[in-house]
Amino acid sequence: MSAFAALFARDIRLAFRAGGGAALAVGFFAAVAALLPLGIGAELPLLARVAGGALWVAAALAALISLDRLFQADFEDGSLDVIALSPLPLEGVVLAKMAAHWLTTGLPLTLVSPVLGLLFDLPPEGSLALAGSLVLGTPALSAIGAIGAALTLSVRRGGLILALIVLPMIVPALIFGAAAVLFVLEGTGPGAFLLLGAYSVLAVALAPFAAGAAVRLNLAG
Repeated sequence: MSAFAALFARDIRLAFRAGGGAALAVGFFAAVAALLPLGIGAELPLLARVAGGALWVAAALAALISLDRLFQADFEDGSLDVIALSPLPLEGVVLAKMAAHWLTTGLPLTLVSPVLGLLFDLPPEGSLALAGSLVLGTPALSAIGAIGAALTLSVRRGGLILALIVLPMIVPALIFGAAAVLFVLEGTGPGAFLLLGAYSVLAVALAPFAAGAAVRLNLAG
C-alpha cells in the first residue's frame, strides 16, 4: 500500500506541475459548455432537455485531453521501467494512475458541472442528477482511458489514435449519463443510473488487468 500511495501522490503532483491538469480540463469543459447553447439556440426547454447529453460529451472530451500523460511521459524518460521493477504489480500501477487521473480530472469536472448546467437552464434537481451521473460515470472514463493510453504507449504523438480507441468504448457511459438526467427531468425511470453504475464498476474492475497487460507488452517490446 505504501508503494501504491507513493505513486498515487506522485501522479497528482505531476498532473498539477505539468500545466495544471485540473485547470486545463475544467477550462476546456467550460469552453465547450458555453459554446454549445450558442449553436443549439435560445429555446430554454430544448436546452434543458439536451443538457445531460451535451454536458456529458463535453466532460468526456475534457477527460480525453489529459489521458496521454498517464503513461507516456514515464515511458519516454524511463521511469516506467523503474516503476515496473518495484514491488507494486503493473495492475496496481495502473490502478494508482487511474485514481490520480480521476481525482485531478473527473472530480473537478463533476464539481463544476452544476454551475455549467445553469447555461442550459437546468433546474436544481437536473443539476444534481448531472453531478450524480458524473460521479458514477467519470471513473469509467479514467479506466477506459487507461486502456487506450496503455495500448498507444509506444506510439509517438498517438493522441488521435488514443481518441479513436477510447471514444467508441465510452459511448455507453454517454448514453446512460444523458438518460440519467432525463430520468429526473421527465421521470423515465432510474434504470439509467443503475446501468451507468454497473458499467463504471465493470470498467474499473477490468481496466487494471487489460492496461497492465498492454503496458507489459510495450515494455517487453
